[in-house]
Amino acid sequence: MGLYLLYGGLGLSPIMSRQWGGLTLTILLTVCSSLLSLPIGIVLALCRHSSLPMVQKLSSIFIDVMRAIPLIAVLFFGQLLIPLFLPVEIEIDRVWRAIFAFTLFVSAYIAEDIRGGLQSIPNTQIEAANSLGLNQYQIIQFILIPQALRIALPALTNQSIGLFQNTSLMAILGLVELLGIGRSILANPEFIGQYIEVYVWLACVYWIVCTIMAVLARHLEQRMTINQANF
Repeated sequence: MGLYLLYGGLGLSPIMSRQWGGLTLTILLTVCSSLLSLPIGIVLALCRHSSLPMVQKLSSIFIDVMRAIPLIAVLFFGQLLIPLFLPVEIEIDRVWRAIFAFTLFVSAYIAEDIRGGLQSIPNTQIEAANSLGLNQYQIIQFILIPQALRIALPALTNQSIGLFQNTSLMAILGLVELLGIGRSILANPEFIGQYIEVYVWLACVYWIVCTIMAVLARHLEQRMTINQANF
């Protein structure tokens, strides 16, 4: 809904992405990257858990490469190098290039978290599903993925919180997110020298948002545990 309004929904004047900033941009980067990286991470985890050697090898290479490269290098690649590989007439917005870079990076870590959840599921459950006549896709959909997500939920929460905090790196690349707004305030002659007030305020905002994310994840984990117990 927020994106719809930013792009001129409901008759509003569209706001160009270069004008986005502050907490709005930080939350946008976090939410979009998290929503995109989760399904990619699930697919990568299933591929690495696969019995097909080629599929397992390719997914392992991608995950290992992404985990070996610093996030700032991936962000520089997304902002500076991707346009060089595209035709001149194709131009991808800077915000979406940042989301693309965050998605690639975070999906590798999510894949490992979910793979740990998959490995903790007893083989007896898969054998029981096979004996009931479930095919491979049904086993993945109804048995493996739900349990793996429940087991990996604390780790996935940490990934989301880390992603929210790592969006501050975008200030280096010229996108004025929450930390960039703080630096802009300090550059204002009226606020010169008021470093403590500005950074304490930024720390409080980060703490509030991260706490809300942790509380929501804990509530979701409790709901999933209750549903499993009832089942």
